[in-house]
Amino acid sequence: MFDYLVFIGRFQPFHLGHLAVIQTALAQSQQVILLIGSAEQPRSTRNTFKFHERETMVLSAFEQADAARIRCVPLVDILYNDVRWVKSVEDAVHSVTGDNQALKIGLVGHYKDRTSYYLSLFPRWETVFVDSYQGISATPIRDAYLLGEMPTEARVPATTIDLLAAFKQTADYQALQEEARYIVDYKESWSHTPYPPTFMTVDAVLVHSGHILLIERGHIPGKGLFALPGGFLDPDETLFNACLRELREETNLGLDDATLRAAYRSQRTFDEPHRCERGRAITQGFYFELDGSTPLPEVLGGDDAKHAFWLPLAEVRSDQLFEDHYAIIDELVLNNL
Repeated sequence: MFDYLVFIGRFQPFHLGHLAVIQTALAQSQQVILLIGSAEQPRSTRNTFKFHERETMVLSAFEQADAARIRCVPLVDILYNDVRWVKSVEDAVHSVTGDNQALKIGLVGHYKDRTSYYLSLFPRWETVFVDSYQGISATPIRDAYLLGEMPTEARVPATTIDLLAAFKQTADYQALQEEARYIVDYKESWSHTPYPPTFMTVDAVLVHSGHILLIERGHIPGKGLFALPGGFLDPDETLFNACLRELREETNLGLDDATLRAAYRSQRTFDEPHRCERGRAITQGFYFELDGSTPLPEVLGGDDAKHAFWLPLAEVRSDQLFEDHYAIIDELVLNNL
C-alpha cells in the first residue's frame, strides 16, 4: 500500500478512463492526490472547464467515503521548462503530504502518447501503470460536446453528464461553441493540402519600465483575451521584420526601426504542439526592452486588436492571456526578474 498515489491530468472533461485510474489508486493507497492541470487558464475549446468545475466532476462520481480520500489540487501550466514544472508538481504534492520523508508516495497513470513522458521525471516516486480504459480520450468527447453532442454513459459518468448538461445552458458554453465551429471551418479550409500545414508566427514581447505592451483580441478565437502583438509570417519577410510589422499594425507604435533594434534583447522559439487550436503553429518570440527613462509610448489598437495598452508586469495573469502567451512572457521576462 502507498500512503499517497498522485494522478496528474487535465480532466477536460472527467471520463470513465479517469475513473478507472482513480479506482485503481484508491485500491492501492490510503489517499489519492489529483493534480488538476491548466488550473489557471482562461476558458477555451481546449480548456473548457475551470478547476472547481473539474473538481466537482471528479468528486461527485464517487461515494462519500471514497471522495473523502481524494484531494484535488490545482496545477498551473509551465510549458517550456520541465525543471520548474517538476518543482511545481512536488510543491503541490507536499502541500498535502507535508515534508514527511517516511511516506510512500507514487505516481499512477497510463502511457497515453509522447506527452506521457512526464511519468519518468520523478525517479523518487514509484509509478503504478494502468491500462487505457477502452481507449477513451477526453479530446474527442470535448470536441463533440462543444459542437452540441452530449456524451453517453459508455464514456463518462452519469454525474459528469449532469454537469455538462447544466454548463450547456450557460453563455460561456455558447461562446465556446461559436469558437469551436470557427476552428472546424478554419481547419476545413486547409484540409486539401497534401500535408497538414505548419504555421509560422511571431510575437513581440515589448517591456518598458515594468510594463508590457499587450492587445485585447477583437475577434474569435480568444475574443476579449489579452495577447502579445503578433501574427503570421508573410512569404517575403524575415521573422524579425514580421515582428516589427505586426507590432505596428496591432498597436500603432510610433517608434522607428533603429529604436526597436536597439531595444532588442533576445528571441526564442515556442513550439508546444497544442499551443494553437487552429492547427500546428510555431511562434518566434522577440523580447525588447525600451529605455525606462522615457515616457511610455502612446499606443492604439489596430488591425484585429480591439485596443492596445501597457500593463504592469505585476498584474499579468495567466487566466487573462490567449493561448500560451503567459508562458512566453514567463520565460522571456518574468522568470528573469
